Amino acid sequence: MSGCAAGSNSNQTMADAETEAAHGAAGLRAGDDTVVDPDAILGTPPEEPPSEPEAARFFRPGRLLGVFRHRNYRLFFTGQLLSLMGSWMQNTAQPWLVYDLTHSKVLLGVVSFCSTVPVFFLTPFGGMVADRVDRRRFLIVTQVAAMVQAAILAALTLTHVVQVWHIVCLALSMGLINSFDIPTRQSMTVDMVGREDLRHAIAVNSMMFNAARIVGPTLAGLLIFAVGEGVCFALNSLSFLAVLFSLSLMRLAERPPRINKHALQEIRDGYLYSLTNPQIRLSLLLVAASSLFGAAYISMMPAVTRDLIHGTSAAQGALMSAAGAGALIGAYFLSHVTEKQLSYAPVAAAAMFGAGLIAFSHSHQLWLSILLLMPTSASIMLLGGTTNTIIQMVSAADYRGRVISHYTQSFMGMMPWGALMLGSIAGAFGVTNALSFGGAAVMAIAILSFVYRRASGFTVHHAPAE
Repeated sequence: MSGCAAGSNSNQTMADAETEAAHGAAGLRAGDDTVVDPDAILGTPPEEPPSEPEAARFFRPGRLLGVFRHRNYRLFFTGQLLSLMGSWMQNTAQPWLVYDLTHSKVLLGVVSFCSTVPVFFLTPFGGMVADRVDRRRFLIVTQVAAMVQAAILAALTLTHVVQVWHIVCLALSMGLINSFDIPTRQSMTVDMVGREDLRHAIAVNSMMFNAARIVGPTLAGLLIFAVGEGVCFALNSLSFLAVLFSLSLMRLAERPPRINKHALQEIRDGYLYSLTNPQIRLSLLLVAASSLFGAAYISMMPAVTRDLIHGTSAAQGALMSAAGAGALIGAYFLSHVTEKQLSYAPVAAAAMFGAGLIAFSHSHQLWLSILLLMPTSASIMLLGGTTNTIIQMVSAADYRGRVISHYTQSFMGMMPWGALMLGSIAGAFGVTNALSFGGAAVMAIAILSFVYRRASGFTVHHAPAE
């Protein structure tokens, strides 16, 4: 709709200009009293109107709203937003249930490890599949599988028979589903909006993800306190109906046929492509190291809530929502990062993330933790979003699914190892020391990345047009 409105305004402006020019010409011919600007006769260009203030351009959402002129993206956005709210409810309730059953920081790390470790090992296969199949149809399969997983967890919890090993097994199954779902879903973005709107679509996707991250944990915190974790899992299962409905209505252009090699050969070719492209290689190394040492702080949130803040599930919901709000702000900033700034934006974001994590780990007040968590979360959002933008811009169409799988492997896939590491450190030395260690490591990595990029003249170059 915004595109139509813009077109209408443009046409009206052109019509007004033509009318004004016609009136001026008529005045010259008829000898009437029309006042003629000498500059117009001599062809002197008129003065340019005052430029719009930078702040006004920054807060103008028009560029982001432009992605909604694509019907397929409007459908995708609506269904995905509702489904993600349910997913964040489950992501909040699951670790709380584990900690309630065991009071073990190590098991918090173990469950987080199990939920994402399949992403590390299996996402390359998911990327290979995403480059081969009809992505929309394959997403329907993965979303149905995720709905069933949530329904089983809800049934076990509501009947009061759930045990930790149930949660571990179901977390592993969710990781398996995500290994194929994430690269397929992210590589489908360009299919919905085209290359011209890709950067803004990635930003809107991030804003959608984090808007759900605000609402979902808040609702989960209230529901856990009022009726228990099982209801959160049940609502998540129902939320997948929205995304399934939207996917069924989408109509995407068929991609040209491609010659498929042996599966393992295609995976190998994908790694060679990413590792031999310096833009992709350096981007993935930074996000992988930052994720390993810092991004797993979310898995420690129940321990932070109980041991540092001495709060309830409502406090954890508030912290998770604050992290979502910060990431939402980061996603908006992402939409205004220029292509020139993309070269060093991930490095700056990593340094800010490390510093924020150290400060957050020393807070013992809920309000202060919320204030510190917002810029920390915004920074990790900027790091991931700018990296995602870079690799999608520079990767060739035939490799996009596999390159995105490498990004997923580096970002999400490193989190389980980080969760296991931070959980072990927290069990031995306390939550504050574990998070402080992670933040310091991320800052050191950002400094090394800056020095190397500066020395190598790192820049972002587009892949050839598809």
